[in-house]
Amino acid sequence: MVSTLVTLGTVTTLVSASALPAPVSASTAGTGAPDVRRPVARYVWPLEPPVAVAAPFEAPPAPWAAGHRGVDLRAAPGTVVRAPAPGVVTFVGVVAGRGVVTLTHDDGLRSSVEPVAPVVATGGRVAAGDPVGTVSPDGGHCAADACLHWGVRRGDVYLDPVALVDGGPIVLLPTR
Repeated sequence: MVSTLVTLGTVTTLVSASALPAPVSASTAGTGAPDVRRPVARYVWPLEPPVAVAAPFEAPPAPWAAGHRGVDLRAAPGTVVRAPAPGVVTFVGVVAGRGVVTLTHDDGLRSSVEPVAPVVATGGRVAAGDPVGTVSPDGGHCAADACLHWGVRRGDVYLDPVALVDGGPIVLLPTR
């Protein structure tokens, strides 16, 4: 079992993953059909651990409603930002005055990170852990503290990025 501790205010999150193989997106087991399943990518933190969560994911109750469509990770300006899973760089640019890099992963999910100073170009291929940029001092929505915002989407639905890391369940533990 692999475990990673994530600090969220006064709560520490333990993210665990078993030694089971990666989940798959479809199954043909027992049908006699060729196995054409597409494995779901294993995700890694876009920052080197240990990772401190400044603001967790908060799913909006409706597509137009308020929520926090990603997770904010504490990071100093200049910190290297890495690809959380293999894929293709599908957007590099400025949105609302902040540098953004978007990756379309091999499993079809899309990750966006901001604010970043990119070191990749649109169309480039990345492996999990490859540098895609550095945390930019251009601000963001973490007020006075610097952070990296990491959002993940399946189509138009936002997902909790923390749930993808290590592929395991999340357990909240009190801090000591």
